[in-house]
Amino acid sequence: MHGNRVRRIFLIVLGLNLAVALAKAVFGLLAGSVSMVADAFHSGFDSLSNVIGIVALYFAGKPPDPEHPYGHGKIEALGTLAIGAMLLATAGGILYEGYERLVEAAAPEITAVTVGVMVGTVVINIAVSTYERQKGEEYQSQILVADSRHTRSDVFVSLAVLGGFLAVELGFPEADPLIALAISLLIARMGIGVLYDAARVLTDTMKLPCDPSLIEAVVMDTPGVTGYHDFRCRGKPDEIFADIHITVEAALPVSRAHDISEEVERRLKEAVPGLVEVVVHIEPDGSA
Repeated sequence: MHGNRVRRIFLIVLGLNLAVALAKAVFGLLAGSVSMVADAFHSGFDSLSNVIGIVALYFAGKPPDPEHPYGHGKIEALGTLAIGAMLLATAGGILYEGYERLVEAAAPEITAVTVGVMVGTVVINIAVSTYERQKGEEYQSQILVADSRHTRSDVFVSLAVLGGFLAVELGFPEADPLIALAISLLIARMGIGVLYDAARVLTDTMKLPCDPSLIEAVVMDTPGVTGYHDFRCRGKPDEIFADIHITVEAALPVSRAHDISEEVERRLKEAVPGLVEVVVHIEPDGSA
């Protein structure tokens, strides 16, 4: 696990998101652009999600205790769940603001400064989301990958705002609130995706790295194993727990059967990314 490294990444991203949100808010208010202010609101929530990630990873990294013998890893999934809920809340806020602006029908003031700020924040967010995603995949951190999706949605939002600016300049002032409405749907979609991924962990969904064909190849290639059944695994990408039943010759001594089970455990941990524990049940051949 790479909890400390992931927390450091969150701290770096937090500082960048705060700077981006402040720039968008100031120049969006000066220009009177609801979509730009909405985008700043979203960037602010990016910062809050970074804080949630830092706190969640701190508690998720605590060692097992009598009340949590399997550790605290699912707290990371709870943090991911919170990020998804925040995205939905943001979508609702932008939907309301876009509707209000559509009713009032006031066009924003477009300047070279506001456009420059939006372009600059797009560049920063593209770099941040790419960095987060790469590190999240490298460290198998679900919450970091989720936060990269959150930041990536900010990129699409900013591009949409720039599109709104262009439409207003072309004589379509109603485009700004309409794009804000579209932004809300985009963010809601991202939020649902994050919630779905967190729910898969919290409901102990079988992990994708636990590919049945890979498990069969590893187990059946182990000397002394005559068969297996009831393989199960659960957890988050970097912390998977599993159990499996293997069959061995009934006449084998207990010590030899135990050695085979340990070999199966070792091979599975080497073959399956993120597998931290696997319980191997031994059965005599013919009983499965």
